[in-house]
Amino acid sequence: MLRLPVSVKSIPKNFKWPIPPKILGVKKCKVPVVLFFVFCATLLTYLYWGLPLPTQLTSEAKNPVSTQILDRNGKLIYEIFEEKRRTPVKLEELPKYVSQATIAIEDKDFYKHHGFSPWGMSRALYNIITKRDLQGGSTITQQLVKTTLLSPERTIRRKIREFTLSLIVETIYGKDKILEMYLNNVPYGGTAWGIEAAAQAYFGKPAKELTLAQAALLAGLPQAPTRFSPFGTNPQLSLERQRAVLRRMAEDSYITEEQRQQAEKEEFVFAKQQGIKAPHFSLYVKEQLVEKLGQHIVERGGLRVKTTLDLDLQEEAEGIVKEEIEKLKKANVGNGAVVVTNPKTGEIYAMVGSKDYFALDEDGKVNVTIRPRQPGSSIKPLNYALAIETGKITASTPLADVPTCFAVAGQPLYCPVNYDGSFHGAVQARFSLGNSYNIPAVRTLSLNGLDEFVEFARKMGLTTIEDSSRYGLSLTLGGGEVRMIDMAEAFGVFATGGIRQDLVSILEVKDWKGNVIETTEIQEGDRALSAGTSYIISHILLDNNARSQAFGESSYLNVSGHPEVAVKTGTTNDKRDNWTIGYTPEVVAAVWVGNNDNTPMSAVASGVTGASPIWNRIVKTALNKIEAGEQGSHTWPTKPSEVVGTNVCATTGTLPSGSEEDPGCPIRFEFFLEDFPPPPPVALTQSMSTFKDTGIIAPEDVMPDQVDTRDHPVIYDPLGTRVCLDCPLPDWAVTIK
Repeated sequence: MLRLPVSVKSIPKNFKWPIPPKILGVKKCKVPVVLFFVFCATLLTYLYWGLPLPTQLTSEAKNPVSTQILDRNGKLIYEIFEEKRRTPVKLEELPKYVSQATIAIEDKDFYKHHGFSPWGMSRALYNIITKRDLQGGSTITQQLVKTTLLSPERTIRRKIREFTLSLIVETIYGKDKILEMYLNNVPYGGTAWGIEAAAQAYFGKPAKELTLAQAALLAGLPQAPTRFSPFGTNPQLSLERQRAVLRRMAEDSYITEEQRQQAEKEEFVFAKQQGIKAPHFSLYVKEQLVEKLGQHIVERGGLRVKTTLDLDLQEEAEGIVKEEIEKLKKANVGNGAVVVTNPKTGEIYAMVGSKDYFALDEDGKVNVTIRPRQPGSSIKPLNYALAIETGKITASTPLADVPTCFAVAGQPLYCPVNYDGSFHGAVQARFSLGNSYNIPAVRTLSLNGLDEFVEFARKMGLTTIEDSSRYGLSLTLGGGEVRMIDMAEAFGVFATGGIRQDLVSILEVKDWKGNVIETTEIQEGDRALSAGTSYIISHILLDNNARSQAFGESSYLNVSGHPEVAVKTGTTNDKRDNWTIGYTPEVVAAVWVGNNDNTPMSAVASGVTGASPIWNRIVKTALNKIEAGEQGSHTWPTKPSEVVGTNVCATTGTLPSGSEEDPGCPIRFEFFLEDFPPPPPVALTQSMSTFKDTGIIAPEDVMPDQVDTRDHPVIYDPLGTRVCLDCPLPDWAVTIK
């Protein structure tokens, strides 16, 4: 420090300090120096302002991972991604030749340089000029930085930023890590980013299973993915590029000349270009994932979602629906849908939401399996089940299938008719349900009560039937709207012996590193119905004899080789919806055909055409898979102890009045709940009036001179309606209040 021998006070006021010449020079150059520093600061700010941190190479923001939805056997059905389809893979999991092929064609000196290769740039320039090879001048590190951290713009500024970041990245990360990040991040064409996504997109296999020939083809893509794509306008260029890669690998001693020649001879079998399989099911699963985990995680979090879907069964079902709907064009049937489930677990095996997801004529993107539609008579088994469960009827109870009108306060008379336009007299419940007669079904609902039935339907799984005040007795004929998936769940109750299982579509959710996020534990559901009633309903629905009067002995309701399949059809009165739903203890299959816009079909006969042929083929396919052991074993439940079997009169449904040798009536065998056995014999003979000219039973207000009064065999159904067993059916309607 400079010290002066005099004090400041002793210096004269007019004294001037001498100024050194150097300082004088600085004073004169002050403005240019400041401008120089300002210029440098501005330039550096321009070049490096907002420069990404190199550590972002491994961040989620810069490296979103696509979510994969898989079928139950691990087959990829849908990949969800925001912009890039990307699945990371570890370098050590890949065959050596995958990385070697990339190094050979992209950056020969990768393990020698420090992020920037003057020789590489010179070599690339030379090759381009001489047109011997198209090779990029950037190193693998530079390409990684450009792809992941920077924009693709071609400017000096971007190149300087790329150079700077490359040097830093080479300082922070080891070579193997840089190569791994490169293989996981570079574009291979389309939405495929990274070697794993590319292997799936082009060859339908994981990257670890790539052959040398396949690895060489993929290694050649990042330089110009569109130009060299085997799916592009000039696929031959991809083979030329692949041979160039193999040639470089041989030159660099990664492979032998013999290996190169063998790889060049390998014929490629490329994967089919399809972005989504089982589209309705996949999007159904995606919606559930988003509700649970949020959009951001689903689209960028790299989830691995194992679903319940059996892709093989799904694709067969899709093909069957498409084929059969094509046959129904003349019947004005435009669409079809299918859902197949495991009733024991609730697992969805197949979900076909329309004949074709990409169809324009029927708006194929609509998933009919989750849309409310009228079920027609397919809802009748629930109605009969409630009546049997509560003892209001048994399977042998005679129900009057005669002209009937039902009086409801404040509403016009409701007078249902049968599908065939006929009446059938006294029909026992087994046959009225099997043949799907409408009038006995409405009588059964009248016995049950609307409030009670709506509550029971909800208990069975029908979520769309809620307020009983909205419905009338036509509810048992399909007067309310239901979802296919709910109907599959409800019929699953019969299949399991009374246990309702919620439908399940997701078995397990992991992150892409293998950490389990969520596992679905299949637990026993709630009891919705007794095992006895379930058994009796199932037995009725598999009894071909019980339905033969309406459907014939040989219909599509009979599955070849599988006589134990229970099934019910349904067609709305206006022919807008046609259903077939059937089941065994291992599988439930629900099928619908119709038109999305509710246009009526012209010629659909319930159980003969329409949904039944589709159902028959799909159920047979599913049961064959089950019997082959692919989905468990095929069984039929034993009769529950609460169910008893005995002979009853085929006319009255009561116990016979005589002995085994002489029962006193035609008999047949029937099942009953132990608590509600068949009634004892009753006297049939009763005096009644019939019209003299027709013999038809006469109403009470007819003039005496028009009728004959004599004894006839008569039975009464549970609503008190009498049916004469030896008279023609009445041509006037009974009114039920």
